[in-house]
Amino acid sequence: MAKQVSVAGKTGLRGALGRMTISALAVAALAFPAVAQTTTDNRVAASTDWSVFVEDSPKECWSVSAPKETVNTRDGRVVPVRRSEILLFVFYRPGANVQGQVTFTGGYPFARGSTVSLEIGPQRFELDTEGEWAWPSTPEEDQRIVAAMKAGTDAVLTARSTRGTQTKDTFSLLGFTAANDDAATRCK
Repeated sequence: MAKQVSVAGKTGLRGALGRMTISALAVAALAFPAVAQTTTDNRVAASTDWSVFVEDSPKECWSVSAPKETVNTRDGRVVPVRRSEILLFVFYRPGANVQGQVTFTGGYPFARGSTVSLEIGPQRFELDTEGEWAWPSTPEEDQRIVAAMKAGTDAVLTARSTRGTQTKDTFSLLGFTAANDDAATRCK
């Protein structure tokens, strides 16, 4: 059953997130390509650990990946938790003048007022949060993160849920450059 995940962006979030809708089943194509191919046709390419999706109305393209490893801890101990889709995206929306917007969903509501730490090699970035979504505060920060992702081997995102669980999600960056460049080209 296809579940629709809708992002309700905050007012003025660079005019972009409020209109984004993604089919969670389509994103599941990362793990189950044969199933997803029978239910969606907006996955247009895959490059190792990253996939490329395109929507036509309004035109938007994105590269996306699921984590290779997830660790959930509370009070220093690993704990089992239920989370929905955990995904790292880079979006392109020519109609909204969005070029390379980094977005992360942790699959749970982030603690109010918290940030998500993003580490790529020795570089560290902070992402603002609202609900289940996180993103850099400026387009310039998006550009710095995308450049780091192209040069890195993995991206580690650490966050805290409203229940106090700390999550650490590790994304492979193998195939990121090819997928991201493909998404950018498709949305020029």
